[in-house]
Amino acid sequence: MPHILIIDDDVELSDLLKEVLSFENCVVSSAYDGLAGLEAMDDSVDLVLLDVMMPKLNGFETLKQLREKWDVPVLMLTAKGEEIDRVVGLELGADDYLPKPFSERELLARIRAILRRTQAPKTNPQNDFVTYRDIKLYPGRLEAYCNGDLLDLTSTEFALLHHFLLHPGCVLTKEVLSLDVLGKRLAAFDRAVDMHVSNLRKKLPDWPNDKPRIKTLRGRGYLLVEGD
Repeated sequence: MPHILIIDDDVELSDLLKEVLSFENCVVSSAYDGLAGLEAMDDSVDLVLLDVMMPKLNGFETLKQLREKWDVPVLMLTAKGEEIDRVVGLELGADDYLPKPFSERELLARIRAILRRTQAPKTNPQNDFVTYRDIKLYPGRLEAYCNGDLLDLTSTEFALLHHFLLHPGCVLTKEVLSLDVLGKRLAAFDRAVDMHVSNLRKKLPDWPNDKPRIKTLRGRGYLLVEGD
């Protein structure tokens, strides 16, 4: 049963979400401000539902501090769904965002999609790995290495890199990445794929000739490239 932590100052909404998620066989914890949410975090939490507008510590600052210690998936809840809130959240390491008000059906669909792509497969042996040039991934442990150094990736960044390694030399469109990695169809003005690729690119060392590992093909998509 996945453990979900709700960090939202709207007590009524939090109680409603707790009831809905409990029916889906989830263990649910609640915190009503950012500081309390950070105090409630531990290694048992599988997903965080994080509101943006909160007292004491807003959602962005909470996410920033959370990312200093945990790579747990985070679904941001934005009051108006404004693009700036979505972009800032993704830049800070959020896995996805959902503008309020939202339907229970959409929330559950987003949660299932995030958990599917971020939880290590139970049947995957711990020593199985995927490799490409000097990058090695262990899907069973959710660990990624480049030149032998452990990469500090969020769960979504790991899933994205895994998908690139399974398709070396292939152009992957944003539509494909959104569906196969994020688990949702690409919507108009949706920048989630772009932001996750940008964050991943920053964490991958460039090739010695300063060529980036992931190339942007304008109007087409992204490509994992080899160094010279």
